[in-house]
Amino acid sequence: MSWRTAGAVVFWAALLAAPLWLPGVGGYTALGTKILVYGIAALALNLFLGFTGGLSFGHAAWFGLGAYGAGMTLKYLLPSTPLAILVGTLVGGLAATLLGPFVMRRRGIYLAMITIAIGQLFYFVAVRWNNVTGGEDGLAGFQRMPVGFGGWSFDLRDETKYYYLVLACFAVAVAVLRALLASPLGHTWVAIRDNARRARFLGLRTDLYVWAAFAVSGTLTALAGTLNALLFNFTSPQDLHWILSGNFVIMIVLGGMRSFWGPLVGVVIFVVAQDYLSSLTDNWMTLIGLLFVLIVLLFPKGILGMLVQRGRAT
Repeated sequence: MSWRTAGAVVFWAALLAAPLWLPGVGGYTALGTKILVYGIAALALNLFLGFTGGLSFGHAAWFGLGAYGAGMTLKYLLPSTPLAILVGTLVGGLAATLLGPFVMRRRGIYLAMITIAIGQLFYFVAVRWNNVTGGEDGLAGFQRMPVGFGGWSFDLRDETKYYYLVLACFAVAVAVLRALLASPLGHTWVAIRDNARRARFLGLRTDLYVWAAFAVSGTLTALAGTLNALLFNFTSPQDLHWILSGNFVIMIVLGGMRSFWGPLVGVVIFVVAQDYLSSLTDNWMTLIGLLFVLIVLLFPKGILGMLVQRGRAT
């Protein structure tokens, strides 16, 4: 068995056993669930940022649309958890796909500004549409429901059982991203990231490939949004705000945007630091900002990127 295979076995075994060992290290099951939810969003954004070279500060739009789609399905349509996840993912994914043409021909700061504008558009709709979205107070009055198969029922209201549902979704998202990045499409995305002009000279329609990356990334981010809404049985306009998009970018940079698992490392650092520091001080964001600055200065390739580089050097 290779070291890579052994590491993968240990990694997935640790995730499967997380509800058992998390309390022993001062954590709790909901914290592990939040890490997996944000992990899906960060890995999805990194498909666009780290592997295609597009800087988006508007991915919270798809995250929030997924959350509102799931919440509204449960509250206004049908109390079905699978349907809520499906509707929320489709709503966010379709929005990302339809709005993709507005960003696919832009690069750098222009792309970032357009994505911020799109995200803030949805944010203000959520704030103003009080009768449906709850406005600034957020959308409440829904909860995740048990899933039944014949005479068997899986009660997702239990935190541990919901963790395993999120873990299953995380595994599916990882499998999809792995398969895409290993395919010719994934290699094309990396080529566009490294040298978009050369890719165009080779006859590639780079704008269409960027659009595809944006759509896939947005759809998986919407999936994360649905799971986040079901985790807290609540969503608010803050799930659409550009600050959350910026937090996703920070997570990716912390862990390392050029590696597949780097964003997950950044999520663990960010979420655990947020959970611990917010219990100590109201100025926890200042401390996270200082941590981010130090890591960027000392480890410009991120934590995982630095570890991988040292491993290759030895």
